[in-house]
Amino acid sequence: MVRRGRILNKLGRSETTGTLAGSIGRTIRLGWLLSSLCLAGCSKPEGVPYYHTADFTPILTTDQNQIDTLHTVFPFRLTDQFGDTITEQTVANTVYLTNFFFTACPSICPKMMETMRVVYDHYRGNPAVQFLSHSVTPERDSVPVLKQYAERKSIVWHQWHLLTGKRKSINTVARLSYFVEKEQGFLADSARFLHAENLILVDQRGHIRGLFNGTLAVEADRIIQDIDWLLTENQNR
Repeated sequence: MVRRGRILNKLGRSETTGTLAGSIGRTIRLGWLLSSLCLAGCSKPEGVPYYHTADFTPILTTDQNQIDTLHTVFPFRLTDQFGDTITEQTVANTVYLTNFFFTACPSICPKMMETMRVVYDHYRGNPAVQFLSHSVTPERDSVPVLKQYAERKSIVWHQWHLLTGKRKSINTVARLSYFVEKEQGFLADSARFLHAENLILVDQRGHIRGLFNGTLAVEADRIIQDIDWLLTENQNR
């Protein structure tokens, strides 16, 4: 079986090329597509890697001392479509899938959200799996706007939180916690427009455990496979 970590290390990257006015998001590399197709055909992973740095070099380890030193998501405080305050404690001890979108997005967002929906439908009603979607245009995507969007998309469970807040706060969380727009590094302007096609998987202890291209439908099966692995991994600890 091909080791997941090596494939993602060599091929599982994309580059930011878009803007709000033009083609937004990142170019989808052929290598990522080939990697996705290959991994989708595997019966189960040998393990789900950790990601500690912004270059998304995978780390496959079971050494708890090493795991304790790896990157975790920083504290945050945002508001969801129900008007509830959502923090890192809301998703503590759960596996969650997160992304960045905006309600008026006509291009990559519908594809990303559909991939999220497939995974959401699979775990609907399971509180051990949560979903966070951050608006990158929070000044437009207020709580009422997010609620209307959620109703149109039949996102009715409190398991999937559509988040708004200050743009600077959302962008800082994206770049420092989730390494979105990694090419910009930690010195990127925290107030400028941010958008990417990545779906990011986080485990029960706040470690990044997966990076997926949300515009590819095939990724849903990989995400479900990895979430199941993480749920089992946590039970075995």
